[in-house]
Amino acid sequence: MAEQRLRRAAPKPKPEPDEGKAVDRVFMRDLVLDVEIGVYTNEKGVTQRVRFSVDVDVMPVTLALDDDIARAFDYDTIVIGIKTIIARGHINLVETLAEEVARHCLAHPRAASVKVVIEKLDKEPGAVGVEIVRSKGSA
Repeated sequence: MAEQRLRRAAPKPKPEPDEGKAVDRVFMRDLVLDVEIGVYTNEKGVTQRVRFSVDVDVMPVTLALDDDIARAFDYDTIVIGIKTIIARGHINLVETLAEEVARHCLAHPRAASVKVVIEKLDKEPGAVGVEIVRSKGSA
């Protein structure tokens, strides 16, 4: 009886979130765009070179792709989303921009998680930026 209580009381190991599930990754790396971004006075009304790299984990298609782009998670979805977001105008924080890119990517029905890396290239020394990872339900 005591042995049964001990067995029940012991925590069960938690399975990994996607253990045993296939996941595909669509990525877009090193896209450099001029962006109106920054909180400082000298960053207002000007653009800065910003580099975007995005990895989206997507659930595999259950039907054959049949070489049809309409059935795939197209990396242009990422690029068009980024361009649409920055076209709205000035953004203060790189973190805000990263969150918006993540939300855009996760809006796709097949998207499971996303990693967004954004770097301001015109700051000294070298590049500065943020990297975020979000998944469905957390963004």
